[in-house]
Amino acid sequence: MDTTRKIIHIDMDQFFAAVEQRDDPSLRGLPVAVGYDSERGVVSTASYEARKFGVHSAQSIQVAKRLCPNLIIVPAHFDKYKVVSHQIRDIMQDYTDLIEPLSLDEAFLDVTHNKMGMELAVDIAKEIKQRIYEETQLTSSAGVSYCKFLAKVGSDYRKPNGLCTIHPDRALDFIAQLRIEQFWLVGKKTAEKMHKMGIYNGAQLREYSLQGLTAAFGKVGQLFYDFARGIDNRPVVTDWIRKSVGCERTYEHDLSSPAAITIELYHILLELLDRLHRTQFQGYTLTLKVKFHDFTQITRSITSTDLLLTKEQLLPLSKQLMQKVTFDQHPIRLLGLSVGNPPSADNETLTPHREEWIDQYLPFEDFDE
Repeated sequence: MDTTRKIIHIDMDQFFAAVEQRDDPSLRGLPVAVGYDSERGVVSTASYEARKFGVHSAQSIQVAKRLCPNLIIVPAHFDKYKVVSHQIRDIMQDYTDLIEPLSLDEAFLDVTHNKMGMELAVDIAKEIKQRIYEETQLTSSAGVSYCKFLAKVGSDYRKPNGLCTIHPDRALDFIAQLRIEQFWLVGKKTAEKMHKMGIYNGAQLREYSLQGLTAAFGKVGQLFYDFARGIDNRPVVTDWIRKSVGCERTYEHDLSSPAAITIELYHILLELLDRLHRTQFQGYTLTLKVKFHDFTQITRSITSTDLLLTKEQLLPLSKQLMQKVTFDQHPIRLLGLSVGNPPSADNETLTPHREEWIDQYLPFEDFDE
């Protein structure tokens, strides 16, 4: 475990909502949710005023409005958010080129050897936070430590507009008192499973054996085992290789008619072709994703010996995959298509398929866990 590294995690506070409140002063101080206002719309981001009522991201818009009757729903403006995100990235690059973005509003920075020659990572974090505020009028939170796990936890620890430094000498004690819900990769369902195992905090997680955690959580069990011990040797990765390109839609009304499903599948395919063209992505594997009305989900994939580039190739394959799906008793809530399995860097042999959907904030996007 290398405790000499200096890692910062910067996380913008209520990013989408904050941008909307900045640009429309009439929204400031009011409960705001960014999202698509419909029966099946979901909250992308909620302002802190809305969060006091229990409104949060990934929540149904209808549930959010019941929790907060005065909630103001604002449609997302992603082009605007991307511009601000680039401003923030430019600030970070004044300090280091080792930047790993996780999304539009958060990133890891390795400042062990930084451009400014600054000794303390906490001083760099303070400067970045101050410059972000001065140049965008937005607040951010930062976590500083020797590894990505603790830097990520630290940025959440004193939100909003917070700064938390976790020194190597205090790391184990800090982890021991963390609620299990504060651990990276622990969502609602994982937390419920851990509670059933008697794990409510870092100290209790540390008592579990590696064998027990991997039996319960698979490969992620190794990460939980390491995190509980302050171990995270993952580097800040600056070169991100796209593994696939995909698109999906969640529908206002469930689909059960073969004709309607065929039409929607065709529309998604056209959107997929447009994204493949814009990103210049090529791959061998087509994957169909289907989520049913009861939120159960399946994927079906097919791999071609040729790169999938045209409608003439993809349309019959998508229909072939759809024929494998039984939906007469299970109406369809969501459809998605992706192309993956790109040629390897050295030659055009097939690589293991890993599905990664992009552009996750479509108007009908579904954020159910």
